Amino acid sequence: MTRVEIRFHGRGGQGAVTAAEVLAAAAIREGKYAMAFPEYGAERRGAPVLAFVRIDDKVILEREPVLEPDIVVVLDPSLVPSIYMRGLKPSGLTVINTKKSPEEAAEFIRSHGLNPPRCVATVDATSIALKHLGAPIVNTSMLGALARASKVVELDSLEHSIEEYFEDKPRIIEPNLRAVEEAYSSTEVVCL
Repeated sequence: MTRVEIRFHGRGGQGAVTAAEVLAAAAIREGKYAMAFPEYGAERRGAPVLAFVRIDDKVILEREPVLEPDIVVVLDPSLVPSIYMRGLKPSGLTVINTKKSPEEAAEFIRSHGLNPPRCVATVDATSIALKHLGAPIVNTSMLGALARASKVVELDSLEHSIEEYFEDKPRIIEPNLRAVEEAYSSTEVVCL
């Protein structure tokens, strides 16, 4: 495995930082090295939030923000492509929380004067989160979509990491597992 760098774009309250931490834990569970860290703006609900994950077979020493990601995960469908596409490698993957198909999402990116990445994945993570969690906290749904679209970690590794991460809140484990599984099975991926 070569290094994979992932950038999560969301808003406060959607769980971007938690998603990054759970993803890193899942990668470590699989014997890889991983590092996750956030970048906060104004620390309030609804404010833009970035979180970064690096996964590699070798020790990771860098702690700088991921400026040229291989994968971008967009938790908030109201974010504009000029924000989340910045620096994404042309061979990259964008995983977007949207009701749009991957083709429609790629066209939306084009409509902003940008070239879409090689692969686009979409999932209606908000509806999945509302169904299973009763709130628009889309982090675990987006992790399911990421696992399906990228294969960067296996679904069972994510599920074990979710169980460990939320072990002090046992009542939310099962709903989050259902959300990650539904998102995994309903994610659509198109490589252009």
